[in-house]
Amino acid sequence: MTHTPHELHEEFPEFHDQIHALKQSDQHFQRLSEKYHSVNREIHRIEAQVENVADEVAEDLKKERLALKDEIFGLLRKAG
Repeated sequence: MTHTPHELHEEFPEFHDQIHALKQSDQHFQRLSEKYHSVNREIHRIEAQVENVADEVAEDLKKERLALKDEIFGLLRKAG
């Protein structure tokens, strides 16, 4: 599979160290980042046409990714 866009370290390069530290020290952050990674990979498979789903499913996944990203960003700002 090709490079997957929207990985956390690409979305928040300025928080690279905080992402790593929080993944090690904060279970909530770790679960959020794992969920983000899972949803992001699913979206990538859909966009790469590896999987076919209804447009509504793809849009729901994108909304979920955005909500996860917002929550992760909030935690990163607090930690920063």
